[in-house]
Amino acid sequence: MLPWLPEHPVHFPPVGTALDDPGGLLAAGGNLSPAWLLTAYRHGIFPWYSEGQPILWWSPDPRMVLFPDEIRVRRSLAKRLRNGGFAVTGDRAFDAVVDACAAPRHDQPGTWITDEMATAYGRLHELGAAHSVEVWQAGELVGGLYGIALGPVFFGESMFSRVPDASKVALVALARTMAAEGGRLIDCQMHTAHLSSLGARDIARVEFIGYLEQWLDEMPDAQGDVPGAILPPAWSFARLDTARQMPPGARGGGRLEQ
Repeated sequence: MLPWLPEHPVHFPPVGTALDDPGGLLAAGGNLSPAWLLTAYRHGIFPWYSEGQPILWWSPDPRMVLFPDEIRVRRSLAKRLRNGGFAVTGDRAFDAVVDACAAPRHDQPGTWITDEMATAYGRLHELGAAHSVEVWQAGELVGGLYGIALGPVFFGESMFSRVPDASKVALVALARTMAAEGGRLIDCQMHTAHLSSLGARDIARVEFIGYLEQWLDEMPDAQGDVPGAILPPAWSFARLDTARQMPPGARGGGRLEQ
């Protein structure tokens, strides 16, 4: 049976007890407070559920990850990076990126980024744990991604594109910045051909958890509903900026990291 988590205390079952079908489903219940979310990511767990469902927690095996120095930039993407007229920023429009990721897509009837989820990650952004990468073109937000950054690890949550390759531009910028400044791993959660084409690969869950135990060992779990100490990212999101100031006419909200 699937374990049901009470709202108190913050505690997850071992990830090795996750179901095989559906693969990686670990538990239901709890809540989306910073304490629950930060404890989850610290242990290789993330929430994923649809409107009307209880909160579902996952830890799939295998786990798709991208090592930043393994980012693959094919010739066509390299040309887009040079000539696409893109400007990249970090933490300039977090709320706008989450809203864009939550917008229904032509091949999907709804979205898993509910209002409850968006509010929860907005709170993590205010605490300095959730971050965004934005891609602009002619002053308009055309792509980006967001996720949780703890120490040398970035836990990717979602990305979007309004023009071809814009989300790829965001991921390449993030990977290159991380590789240059001590970032070690981008968690892509589940396998997709899109991410595989960019160099992401599957590793065993036990290997993934081993990396987290090695690199996030200084981060204590939550006590009660109080988040544990948040390890700041090993790199600066401000270094993602390809311009010193917000692109002219840029639209979007969120915390500006100086």
